[in-house]
Amino acid sequence: MVLSILSTPSFDRVVKRMRARDKKVIDQAVMAIATDPAIGEGKKGDLAGVFVYKFKGNKQETLLAYRLQPNKKSPQEVVLLSLGSHENFYDAMKR
Repeated sequence: MVLSILSTPSFDRVVKRMRARDKKVIDQAVMAIATDPAIGEGKKGDLAGVFVYKFKGNKQETLLAYRLQPNKKSPQEVVLLSLGSHENFYDAMKR
């Protein structure tokens, strides 16, 4: 099954400011999600439908939020929503 990968403008802005070596780590995380879409932890409540994949980047835990379209059981697209450290990550996602 081939999944198409889309990204939001806010995700693109964060990635654009990163160094090349950090972008390689992000690419590996995105490929891991594309290979196994259920790899991330599903959120509940206000963030229902959002999955968060945690990985180490630059000796720091980094969170990547994504959504599966049209649904979790038969995804066709992965939409990359946000990227960042744990600090205020979920509060920013709610906004």
